[in-house]
Amino acid sequence: MKVELCAGTIEALQIAKKLQVDRVELCQSLEQGGLTPSSGFIEYSIALGLETHVLIRPRGGGFRYSDRELEIMVRDVLECKAIGAHGVVIGTLDDRSSINIRGVELLVQKAGDMDVTFHRAFDDLIEFKKPIDQLVDCGIRRILSSGLANNVERGAANLKEMVHHADGQLEIMPGGGVNLNNIVQICNEVNPAAIHFSGTDKVVIDEYSMFSETALMPNEDKIYRMLKALKDN
Repeated sequence: MKVELCAGTIEALQIAKKLQVDRVELCQSLEQGGLTPSSGFIEYSIALGLETHVLIRPRGGGFRYSDRELEIMVRDVLECKAIGAHGVVIGTLDDRSSINIRGVELLVQKAGDMDVTFHRAFDDLIEFKKPIDQLVDCGIRRILSSGLANNVERGAANLKEMVHHADGQLEIMPGGGVNLNNIVQICNEVNPAAIHFSGTDKVVIDEYSMFSETALMPNEDKIYRMLKALKDN
């Protein structure tokens, strides 16, 4: 089973390299659930030798994107491809809160040989069987999901059923609320191809600046202990 670290800072990339994490989902602004990172950040991750999958999300909020927003997403996918990213992480829904098939097919086509993951936009759906079948047909490699719930513990039963329904046609990767207390249980119960977490804490950045912010920063000890728990299981 592979481990994917959600990495939104240089520090997270350095930890991923040090602890030999299998791959990273690269983003910025984790406090908003993650947004598309800069080209420089993508290049930095690749230069570290990390398997780099880039989040394609032009704004916070939900996942019903306009044609103009989809155009930006296409441009970002093409930029990731040109830089040499290993994969992109996408998600787009239609006005009925179903998979936006046209948008997904377009992004997959532009991604070419890169791996394509469908992210937690999936958890805004009301059921998972038909959407899994649709994403298989679109060429999606894996789905990042908390099982149509707000965290993996509440969605564990759905995640297990999703793995069974997918039947190896694509990977189901639990993510959303994965922590030291539940990571082994989730992996044992769901038996996924991969697990996704960030291992972050809320930290005040530049406390004495008038532009001080509270950010989600990686906790190396927490990430190490989660990796060790998986290894020892």
